[in-house]
Parts: sequence; C-alpha cells; structure tokens
Amino acid sequence: MISMKDVYKKYPNGVVAANGISVDIRQGEFVYVVGPSGAGKSTFIKMMYSEEKPTSGDVIINGKNITKMKRNQIPQLRRELGVVFQDFKLLPKLSVFENVAFALEVIEEHPKVIKKRVMEVLDLVGLKHKMRMLPSELSGGEQQRISIARSIVNVPKIVIADEPTGNLDPENSWEIMKIFEEINTRGTTVVMATHNREIVNTIRKRVIAIEGGMIARDIDGGDYGYEG
Repeated sequence: MISMKDVYKKYPNGVVAANGISVDIRQGEFVYVVGPSGAGKSTFIKMMYSEEKPTSGDVIINGKNITKMKRNQIPQLRRELGVVFQDFKLLPKLSVFENVAFALEVIEEHPKVIKKRVMEVLDLVGLKHKMRMLPSELSGGEQQRISIARSIVNVPKIVIADEPTGNLDPENSWEIMKIFEEINTRGTTVVMATHNREIVNTIRKRVIAIEGGMIARDIDGGDYGYEG
C-alpha cells in the first residue's frame, strides 16, 4: 500500500529530514511512527500525502508513484486517503453532519449516498446524536472523533494520522484509539505518528522509529523505546 524507496528530503535551510529511507507498509497493517522531536517523523508522514515532496527517491501510494504526480493530480490522491491531524481542522461554521459530508460533496457523490455514509461513520464514532451541532459546541475528544469520521467517510484504503491524540487527555486518547483499531479491523491500513508512549506500549503494533532522518528500528509488536 505504501512504499518508499531510497527517499531523501533536504530542506532549503540545510536540514536533512529523510536520509535514504526505504520502507514497505502492507495492506491492513497498523503502524506507529515514533522518534524524538525533530527526527523527521512529520516529514515522513507528510510525504505520504504529498504535503512535502522528497528531494530524491520514490514514494508509492496505492500503486501510484506520487513523486511524479503533477500538482493538479494531488487533490485526487488525497481523496483516496484519510488524513487526521492533531488540530482537527474542522470547518467552524458547518455542523457535524456538514463537516463529514463535505468530503463526499467535493467529489459530487449522490446526496442519498452522502447521507447514508455520513450516518454510518457518525454511528461508528458514537456522535450521530450530535450531528446538528457546530464544532465549537463539542469537546476536544468529540472534535477529533468528527475529524476521524470525515477522514473515513470516503472509504479510504489508507488512513494517515499525525499525532491524533496530541491535544487530548488520556481518557479521550484511549477512546480515539478504539476507533482507529476498529477502522484497522475493517481492513484499512493505519499509519500513525505519535509521542504517546503508553498507547504504543499497550496496543502493540508495528513500530517504525525514525532518528536523524533514518529508520532506526522497524519491529512488529515493538515498544515506544524512548525515555521522557
């Protein structure tokens, strides 16, 4: 599903965030991406949905070499992925239902299909009863659940999450992880960058550790592996 081949990324300020990364992530895997701050985790994640372009090497998503894509092809790529951010990125003037439906409206899906899919994912994240509320009327944990619902409403094969529990308290973090586990159980590949040691050490999955722009560890059922 995801393949990086000898990927380098050097920023204009001289920082090397990816230094010869090669990795394969298979369909249906759940992968944590861990490492110290500044190690290159965010760059690694952002290259998967073409927010950052590698300086050299190939990034292949769903069989497509996205490093060779033209700029006008990137929106289509992102519609095939689910991306969840730390800061939710909900549209403040739209209701919960409208925020989730928006992802399908932009691809001109039929209104009946939109309603059915939105209600299904709101049920999955446990917020169908709040579908008419605005994001400002929800707690942080609820806003993140809506963000997840929006990311999966178009049934993506891959969900990419960048510190999805970073702004949440422990109770809400565990609730969010239950949703990601359920998504993964249904066959979706999940790649999650996280600093949450407790989650990584409790819900054991494949762990890719990045240090100095390189893969330092890649272990199935691994632990977080960093102090502090």
